[in-house]
Amino acid sequence: MESIRNIAIIAHVDHGKTTLVDKIMYHCQLFRENENTGDLILDNNDLERERGITITSKNVSVSYKGTKINIIDTPGHADFGGEVERVLNMADGVCLLVDAFEGPMPQTRFVLQKAIDLGLKPCVVINKVDKENCTPEEVHEKVFDLMFELGAEEWQLDFPTVYGSAKNNWMSDHWENMTDNIEPLLDMVVEHVPAPKVSEGTPQMLITSLDFSSFTGRIAIGRLERGVLKEGMPISLVKRDGSVMKSRIKELHTFEGLGRKKVQEVIAGDICAIVGVEGFEIGDTIADFENPEALQTIAIDEPTMSMLFTINDSPFFGKEGKFVTSRHIRDRLTKELEKNLAMRMGETDSADKFMVFGRGVLHLSVLIETMRREGYELQIGQPQVIIKEIDGKKCEPIEELTIDLPENLSGRAVEFVSIRKGEMLSMEGKGERMIVKFNIPSRGIIGLRNQLLTATAGEAIMSHRYIGYEPFKGEIPGRNNGSLISMENGKAIPYSIDKLQDRGKFFVNPNDEIYEGQVIGENSRSDDMCINVTKAKKQSNVRSSGNDEKARIIPPIIFSLEEALEYIQKDEYVEVTPKTIRLRKIYLTENDRKRFKI
Repeated sequence: MESIRNIAIIAHVDHGKTTLVDKIMYHCQLFRENENTGDLILDNNDLERERGITITSKNVSVSYKGTKINIIDTPGHADFGGEVERVLNMADGVCLLVDAFEGPMPQTRFVLQKAIDLGLKPCVVINKVDKENCTPEEVHEKVFDLMFELGAEEWQLDFPTVYGSAKNNWMSDHWENMTDNIEPLLDMVVEHVPAPKVSEGTPQMLITSLDFSSFTGRIAIGRLERGVLKEGMPISLVKRDGSVMKSRIKELHTFEGLGRKKVQEVIAGDICAIVGVEGFEIGDTIADFENPEALQTIAIDEPTMSMLFTINDSPFFGKEGKFVTSRHIRDRLTKELEKNLAMRMGETDSADKFMVFGRGVLHLSVLIETMRREGYELQIGQPQVIIKEIDGKKCEPIEELTIDLPENLSGRAVEFVSIRKGEMLSMEGKGERMIVKFNIPSRGIIGLRNQLLTATAGEAIMSHRYIGYEPFKGEIPGRNNGSLISMENGKAIPYSIDKLQDRGKFFVNPNDEIYEGQVIGENSRSDDMCINVTKAKKQSNVRSSGNDEKARIIPPIIFSLEEALEYIQKDEYVEVTPKTIRLRKIYLTENDRKRFKI
């Protein structure tokens, strides 16, 4: 049993977790010499590759000097905290990665808190020590202070540290001694991370993750806490509510490299996958057949934001998507709830509208983007934060926001955040950059990223984490500009767009198909305006000077999904189909909009 180590790699977004796992896999020779597997091997779905972030946690196992190390790569973004919460249960230690320039960031604090509460042993890796202006020793001090602040015990505060650069493939005990491989890191893991504690008794395993195979159905993944599991053995499945179902294990797999290996039996302490158990959910326990004992289930933080999902009922419905009915959307959302623990779904008064609750705009937009690529068509309402009543007072979620931006632009950031009811906590300069911290209501974060990026020419880096509920801070002004709404169905004619450009900015290209009620631009004033861009130029045979100027059309603003969700107002929907994202009013005709004013 001495020869297994289970470790989770945690860090703030973009500090280099997945790159580090790549280097460990290469060092432990998981691939043949002639295999070129590329970078960021574990970020294997399209969305993760495009955005350059980890979304779902994955595990891989390597063997190093006779020890099997199960490594769990976790996402660094606060919106995917639900992933981190459930997989930390499989680990005995955590490898905390910190950027030598940025130091501990909000997300570092969030995941570290979870790890310390679970009583895991931290090992610290200070990464990117070859960056300019970095301060590895100060960062080490800050990590110690952070752990002390989070209530770490003495044995956790006595953490080992290595320094290095995952990208350049070296790690060392001191940041000035450059080595040529990452062995010091692996030695630290083998030496300091405890082997899994195994208590005597009947088998017990908490299901912390699930996989799906079209051949064998759903697969339960977790770490066996005690006892032995064998192929073909009868077991009990203890549900979250305490009810017990009898079942049988068909096949057992352990993790080996990037894949899985079928085995006859699994001993306590190892992470395994079980095939053949039906009807389980994450957080259930697999226990002894005769006298089942349940383990404590996973505690997940509550969602803080909701969005309305509904069927696509625009004039263009069904043109691009395969799945367009409410039954399709309901089934897909129910399937997502099985593995996405931080998500909830609520019914509404209408059969084709669903309230979906999640951690933030990014958390829900990744689900929408995945659905759209699978061929679904749907419409999404404006994101709303969840307001609760605590002790008779109206309360809303508050987040800690950190903005890293050039020093000469910090005034703009403070101005934007204070309009949105944010309070500044601290401001510290690092070289030519300024790091400003605020407490801000979650409502204020919606749409802030776009404004900040525009004001700082794309230089601002923004990160936030949820703190808790506080009394309602008052109204936050919404967007100042109204919408330009199409009043006809048809094609957008370049001639018309050219003549209307002084009215505002457009979101549609010339010759795009548009429909009545679609939001095709932003008005330069604060009210909505209906315009007709389907009007062609009169073809008369009378010539007059000055009538034939060229149409000069400014390129339209094209929104990404998150930008569109953050942009819309409460009487608008985002229509999402496999090929296009459109903005539209909930009521398409002007008469209806006046009659049912929202």
